Amino acid sequence: MPGKKKTPDQLRSARWFAPDDLRSFGHRSRIMQMGYASIEWTGKPLIAIVNTWSDINPCHAHFKHRVEDVKRGVLQAGGLPIELPAISVSESFVKPTTMLYRNMLAMETEELIRSHPVDGVVLMGGCDKSTPGLMMGATSAGLPMIYLPAGPMLRGNWKGKILGSGSDAWKFWDERRAGNISDRDWNDIEAGIARSYGTCMTMGTAATMMAITEAIGMTLPGASSIPAADAGHIRMSSECGRRIVEMVWEDLTPQAIQTRKAYENAIAVAMAMGCSTNAIIHLIAMARRAGQDIGLEDFEVASRKVPVIANIRPSGEAYLMEDFFYAGGLPALMGRIKPHLHLDAVTVTGQTLAENIAHAQVYNDDVIRTVNDPIYAEGALAVLKGNLAPDGCVIKPSACEPRFLKHSGPALVFDDYPSMKKAVDDETLDVTADHVLILRNAGPLGGPGMPEWGMLPIPKKLVKQGVRDMVRISDARMSGTSYGACILHVAPESYIGGPLSLVRNGDIISIDVDKRGINLDVPEAELAKRRAEWKQPEPRYERGYGWMFSKHIKQADQGCDFDFLETAFGAPVREPDIF
Repeated sequence: MPGKKKTPDQLRSARWFAPDDLRSFGHRSRIMQMGYASIEWTGKPLIAIVNTWSDINPCHAHFKHRVEDVKRGVLQAGGLPIELPAISVSESFVKPTTMLYRNMLAMETEELIRSHPVDGVVLMGGCDKSTPGLMMGATSAGLPMIYLPAGPMLRGNWKGKILGSGSDAWKFWDERRAGNISDRDWNDIEAGIARSYGTCMTMGTAATMMAITEAIGMTLPGASSIPAADAGHIRMSSECGRRIVEMVWEDLTPQAIQTRKAYENAIAVAMAMGCSTNAIIHLIAMARRAGQDIGLEDFEVASRKVPVIANIRPSGEAYLMEDFFYAGGLPALMGRIKPHLHLDAVTVTGQTLAENIAHAQVYNDDVIRTVNDPIYAEGALAVLKGNLAPDGCVIKPSACEPRFLKHSGPALVFDDYPSMKKAVDDETLDVTADHVLILRNAGPLGGPGMPEWGMLPIPKKLVKQGVRDMVRISDARMSGTSYGACILHVAPESYIGGPLSLVRNGDIISIDVDKRGINLDVPEAELAKRRAEWKQPEPRYERGYGWMFSKHIKQADQGCDFDFLETAFGAPVREPDIF
């Protein structure tokens, strides 16, 4: 980026190391204690590498090695790398949900950056909540930063069939419940569906959020879809190290990149990719950390204009993220939706989006379609509103059976996951394919943490009849690898008395995706009576982090950030005192 570059005395880290006083003597002697000579830090940018590696996060299993590649790049560019480990929020293993800890990661990231003598930051993430958590925290900290995406794992394989993580797990689980595959088949699928380190290789939340971060301009061009096991991922990692050093000298901060235009670009790209429903919650939270008031209406505008052109499961049928990379990756997709993008947006390269994608090409027109031959004619997500969801809810119409885009049916209501799970396995359950399954008390406060419970299982009785989709409504989220006519993020949530808490078995619920409507067909007088009878459920927490979470979490339509972390909450945090 053109402009005057910083001088060594203007480095933030110089506040710790440069003064001729006792405190700085302590800083210098302690860094020497670790074996560094003064030539290694004097006048050089110190680069924090926030690494979310852990022994129990398969998506980030390669980060123990990639961090060394980043360090190599930092050193090559004349900086000093400092690795700062952060909570890993492993989607596969953390319970009740990693969403409970996204904001914890954001807080940790912000305070790690602010409290240490660093000038710029490389963020290492990828597994679902790590991307928004890292981005939110580092954006609030405000130092030059670049995001290093973990990348998708390799394709799964079973008996010569390509398997997609998550999506095919749900698919074959139903086939097993229906008695169509054997236990041996199931065990073989289990061993073949996840074959390497890296994130889900379907268009789940991980792939979605890595791509969104690239679309905002916070990654190197094309970085978000490089397979984790590809040698190109190693090269990209070292380039992140080299580039962040230059960004420090250029003083290229998140504030210069994360404009409203950048977030509108991200929303357009999300719609074209067939993104995860979780994109809405995370993008709103990330944007508000950058001081951009992005809301549900912005997604609705894009949804009507930008078609789904990435033929990737679960919206598509045949391909996975590895194929997307070979077809040209995100720069190629963005090249096909240029009319919907702000091409003058600045990125971490110091160049505009237009310059970054100028030479991008599509190498497989079936993987990355044209806008005239889309997977789905509108965007991946639709925001519905009505008396059942006054503040909105979301559906992914590109991944559900078309017959459910306009539907009315009787409600079958469950107040908690265990009772729902027990009922759907009962083959005498009084249910038809026209019923609307409802799970409540699963939102931000009710879950707690808004778990990925929204893809409610099809009742076993119906599975055996060949039913593979039906309308399901909840205030929960669902995995981005999921599919079906699932309506999620109902706001306000039932746990705090939202309209979903008033639904009873047999009530007729109507949805119309084209008209963006969702309504409970019950007279207002009856709803008022039920509202008066409603009682607040017991608190989920009475101490600890969960208690703090419960006191400060915002609703789904507002991004589920903590109220006190949003940019508008108070004055910017000052630099730490050094005495």
